[in-house]
Amino acid sequence: MVRFAPHMAPLFLVRETHPVYDVDSPIPDPFDDADALEDLEEEIATLAAHIHAATHRLLTLISEFERRRGWELGGHRSCAHWLSACTGIDLGAAREKVRTARALVELPETSASMARGELSFSKVRALTRVATGANEGDLLEFAQGCTTAQLERMVRGFKRGSRADEAALERERYESRALSVFPDEDGMYVVKGRLPAEVGALLMRAVEAASDALYRETRESGPWAKVLRPEEETQKAAAQRRADALGLLAERALSAGVGGVRDGDGGEPGGERGSGAKDDPEEQVPISGTRAERYQVVLHVEAETLKADGEQGRSELEDGTRVSAETSRRLSCDTGLVRIRHAPDGAVFDAGRRTRTISPALRRALEARDQGCRFPGCGLRFTEGHHVKHWADGGETSLGNTLLLCRHHHRLVHEEGWKVDWWGPGSAVFFDPIGCSHFLCRL
Repeated sequence: MVRFAPHMAPLFLVRETHPVYDVDSPIPDPFDDADALEDLEEEIATLAAHIHAATHRLLTLISEFERRRGWELGGHRSCAHWLSACTGIDLGAAREKVRTARALVELPETSASMARGELSFSKVRALTRVATGANEGDLLEFAQGCTTAQLERMVRGFKRGSRADEAALERERYESRALSVFPDEDGMYVVKGRLPAEVGALLMRAVEAASDALYRETRESGPWAKVLRPEEETQKAAAQRRADALGLLAERALSAGVGGVRDGDGGEPGGERGSGAKDDPEEQVPISGTRAERYQVVLHVEAETLKADGEQGRSELEDGTRVSAETSRRLSCDTGLVRIRHAPDGAVFDAGRRTRTISPALRRALEARDQGCRFPGCGLRFTEGHHVKHWADGGETSLGNTLLLCRHHHRLVHEEGWKVDWWGPGSAVFFDPIGCSHFLCRL
């Protein structure tokens, strides 16, 4: 058997049927040579279809190679590692090809369509994330009549099985969260991360707000002086301004003080307001929540989805990213709420006023009573309000039905199967997923 190393791969010669134009020659009027352009368009489309079909053949071979564990012969850790080493493609792209190849085995209609050159790898990659034997036909019909961007958006908001299935997927996504900031060899810092949907959307809104603030500050001078409107910036200029905006966010956070009191206040040496500032509620920075009205993360969710035993329906961020039903229940515990009614044809015919599920007055009472997260042994001051009986299930938004939980423990009692209830006046009891109780007494 002869094995080709990546640099020894055989060359495939393609017949050149169209001349290569001199870059300095004038661009001809397309209407003067419409027939030739039509032929060129047809050849491009045909060649693309052949590439799609060839890619399908590649995926079929990868699937068979993985099934037979051929990658173990070379001592590779996985089929993706072997594919990356053998073909020179990025490891992340190799993982996607292996995943897609594995999924295509269970999707005969999609596989046949790609083999005919009707579907690109980009569309098939998106389809295999959500397609099953039951819904493959409908999804395939949609994919053949839309763009890849439209298909990706639909896939992001697609329901992933039952409520329990979505909860399991949400748990996997949450466990994969990560963020790293490290200097490279040039002295620049590299930021890499993978964030939960609501945290990522929140970061995007914050960067957007800081970017607009920088634009207003610098549009009369500095490197952005010649920029008339933000949408006229080059990609590089916009990316640079987002990098500056991230620095502004960090500066503002440190200046405000993430512990709840502005730096320099509270009697510290050099503070401008003296020792009384720490005791003045008006001088304290809110520990959690936001007062910004313009930059906010919007979650669209149907009322039925918020009920504990309700049918799962729409539950997605503005960009179409689907959020699990239980995550929607957690986020709606302590948030701004606008009720929108739709006509039978889906048109919006009424939108109510924005209200808060937990009012500022109730929030102050909660902070005075709980003084941090109520989970046993926690006490973290960065908290969210939680309804013991969710308001969507008829629970009251009152001091007797709410308590404070940090983000981690709030997630536990929603997505991770924990329960919380009251045990006597002023005491909370938590039950883990197997039913064991954990008490916290507050006298």
